[in-house]
Amino acid sequence: MPTADEAPARTRRADAERNNSALLDAAAAVFVEAGVEAPVRDIAARAGVGVGTIYRHFPTRAELIVAVYRHQVEALAAAGATLLAGEASPYAALGRWIDQFVDFLVTKHGLAAALRSDDAGFATLHGYFLDRLVPVCGQLLDASARSREVRADLEAYELMRGVGNLCIGAENDERYDARRLVGFLLAGLRRPE
Repeated sequence: MPTADEAPARTRRADAERNNSALLDAAAAVFVEAGVEAPVRDIAARAGVGVGTIYRHFPTRAELIVAVYRHQVEALAAAGATLLAGEASPYAALGRWIDQFVDFLVTKHGLAAALRSDDAGFATLHGYFLDRLVPVCGQLLDASARSREVRADLEAYELMRGVGNLCIGAENDERYDARRLVGFLLAGLRRPE
């Protein structure tokens, strides 16, 4: 049974986590609209906090960018099981997850350039991305293959790499619809009748 001091501490931690999550969601939205060089005051306004609050949590822009990236990776990782449980079929869950993955990839305006000065940090972040998301994609692919909706001869990393390659440059060309081409890729995974 928690003591009287532990219950308020847990409530404060939960509140702090929700506030941090809201701040990171606001930063992600601003980054999508204006890129990672957007003014911190725009992020603060979207989050409903003062600029000082952002700097207290994230003293540098690079720290904020990395935190947003990690936050979005975690949300995408958590979405896999949720979609698998809630969609009509494993293939439908895979398609919805890939849609979210495309959104994630296309909206990374300037991330690589912002982190390029720290190649080791960027490599670590990419490793984290792979460690968290390849298994999720693998579970969705495996479930789709077990239900005989897709071919069983594709690895999760290959699919993610293919999707990633189709997303390159999509944010800079309004005539290019990465989601449409990724849809063709997913349709090509279907098992032949």
